[in-house]
Amino acid sequence: MSVAGVGEFGLIDRVTARLSYGSTVLLGPGDDAAVVAAPDARVVASTDVLVDGRHFRRDWSGAYDIGRRAAAANLADVVAMGADPTALLVALCVPADVETGWVEQLADGLGAESAGVGASVVGGDMSASPTLTIAVTALGDLAGRAPVTRAGARPGDLVALAGRTGYAAAGFTVLSRGFRTPRLLVEAYRRPEVPYPAGPLAARLGATAMIDVSDGLLADLGHVAKASGVAVDISRDAFEVPPQMRDAAQALGVDPYAWLLAGGDDHALAATFAPATVLPDGWRTIGRVAEGHGVTVDGQPFDGPAGWDHFR
Repeated sequence: MSVAGVGEFGLIDRVTARLSYGSTVLLGPGDDAAVVAAPDARVVASTDVLVDGRHFRRDWSGAYDIGRRAAAANLADVVAMGADPTALLVALCVPADVETGWVEQLADGLGAESAGVGASVVGGDMSASPTLTIAVTALGDLAGRAPVTRAGARPGDLVALAGRTGYAAAGFTVLSRGFRTPRLLVEAYRRPEVPYPAGPLAARLGATAMIDVSDGLLADLGHVAKASGVAVDISRDAFEVPPQMRDAAQALGVDPYAWLLAGGDDHALAATFAPATVLPDGWRTIGRVAEGHGVTVDGQPFDGPAGWDHFR
């Protein structure tokens, strides 16, 4: 049955019946607004939008994976501030002929990704639209910690990375060329593996700056460099090209480092730390902060786009 067949409120009932709620949710869907506990008295908030044909394709990914990806894009922003995610609000604009089962699977994906970090989908909105669009707002709690912004990096700091980069970008290239393998890369595009615990851990460890790598490592570190008034230099040798990526790059005529250094959508976390910091498991050093401005690789400008630009 299509969403037009069940109607707006019937679809809302079907979706909310599939959701569960954590201890921070004081009032869930069903009223004019949800009520979420904020023990820290500060709320971290972030929003993102995914548009069919621009950020995902329904012939490349199932609804469940799209739901997980939509949640991950926002939850990663919350943990990049050093906060613990608490809730998501989701606005869905959908063509009237989309099947209700597709929307239900989307809700399952959103709920599963949120539950994995102790957050809940607490409400949102629905509307008919010729273009399927998913807008997500994520909330988080700092648990008494100071937020880790982009503006605290200092000359001499280590630049470190948690998670992986380049896998999703490689998967996107593979899919765009009409292939469905290597599976490792395709699945990385469909559903990112976000190192959620690494964000609050970095905050407790004293990270001086941090960012979610959504548009490309070099582009996002460029935001840190600009906000902090410093230069960042990345070591190419800090990145290992996995065999599946190497083989795909060779077959498609792509430099794999263009994926690793400038590819987005993996939602790794990049952070800067004081020079003497002993990094915990899951974090690795990839470069240094210096005086100056901009981002370089082994002391040289990167040859090619540094990341994704929606309007380029």
